[in-house]
Amino acid sequence: MKKNYVLDTNVLLHDPRAIFRFEDNDVVIPIYVIEEVDQFKRESTERGRNARTVARLLDGLRERGSLAGAVPLDSGGTLRIAIPATRPQLATALDHSAQDQAILQTAIDVRDGAPDRPTVFVTMDSNLRIRADALGVLAETYENQRVEVDELARGIVEVDVDAAAIDSFFHSGFFVPAEGAGLTPNVSVLLRDAAAPSHTALGRFDGQKGRVVPLRHLRDGVTGIRPRNMEQSFALDLLLDDAVRLVTLVGKAGTGKTLLALAAGLKRTVDDQAYTRLLVSRPVMPMGRDLGFLPGDIEEKLSPWMQPIFDNLEFLFSAGGTKVREGRGFAELLETGQIQVEPLTYIRGRSLPHQYLIVDEAQNLTPHEVKTIITRCGEGTKIVLTGDPYQIDNPYVDSASNGLTIVADRFGPERLAGHILLSKGERSELAEIAANLL
Repeated sequence: MKKNYVLDTNVLLHDPRAIFRFEDNDVVIPIYVIEEVDQFKRESTERGRNARTVARLLDGLRERGSLAGAVPLDSGGTLRIAIPATRPQLATALDHSAQDQAILQTAIDVRDGAPDRPTVFVTMDSNLRIRADALGVLAETYENQRVEVDELARGIVEVDVDAAAIDSFFHSGFFVPAEGAGLTPNVSVLLRDAAAPSHTALGRFDGQKGRVVPLRHLRDGVTGIRPRNMEQSFALDLLLDDAVRLVTLVGKAGTGKTLLALAAGLKRTVDDQAYTRLLVSRPVMPMGRDLGFLPGDIEEKLSPWMQPIFDNLEFLFSAGGTKVREGRGFAELLETGQIQVEPLTYIRGRSLPHQYLIVDEAQNLTPHEVKTIITRCGEGTKIVLTGDPYQIDNPYVDSASNGLTIVADRFGPERLAGHILLSKGERSELAEIAANLL
């Protein structure tokens, strides 16, 4: 049975092509949603660009007929804009002038006008879903681009083998898994002796050769630091492999995501000269109440936002590490352009070839913003996305709809990508307890 899907404004601002994602069902957009979208079209943000995209898509559909009727979609469904005769007055509303009340009342009118088919109100606003449910309207979140963190793959697979297989792995340098093991390219593998669980070996599955190969030996560490646990060893191996062009590091605070990425980037850029530049970027997103406008030139304005990156760089340089330690500090590398730290605001339209690109706090990005960033990567560029889905400051995404988790899930089977879910905190004992208890 076909359904009526009534879309809220936040769905279209999150994914402008959401109107085409409901298969052969009928999509209804309240006229009040169009009015709200119009309010954002002049913004220079991703939300403003999405608002303009929505307007262009709807204007293009007018060629198929009046939007007041049922305009056919390629999926087999229809689209119409619901226009009530008078402005709805939701009986339970405290503020009858609020657009949310009008949109919800429109969903109720669509439900009452078509009692022979289900009507679903789609919104990413949890409070609005609660109110819709209380008023007897079936409400759902937008599921097309959602990956629950609990369902996100670890990027690590444990394989039980016998002791002879592990000994052979150390001797020959590879292990051929059994047919149907379900290993994807670049997945990290823990070979465990079934008879003696402490007898293990770490490796990574080479999809082209169809076998597990050992991790890199990092006796001297990377830029003065060494991996402190198994997960960090797997992460560093992916970060140092130029064949893996996209790496996603997901984990709670203190697991070493940013520090590992910077250490590997410094080694491959400064020490090994494999890339022309280490470009580190992060979204400008405040935690808590914004401080407002900041004085000074562009560098002074951006300094508070980029300070976490500088803190990690200062730690790495003070920790030492071969050629990096011999220099005069990262300030010189910043001046020469070998290291560049900047916000993501102006990345649209750029082409970034032969660079080691680190995007920190990627959980604050929408899927479309992450797509924009990844598509900037030119020939020979490696990109690393790091973040914690449980520390999101962007009000328009959540732990399941942010760009970081979606990229980690979608790129899972790709031979150019690698992913690690870090769970063990290494910043300090206090930070680890706080991350687990608070």
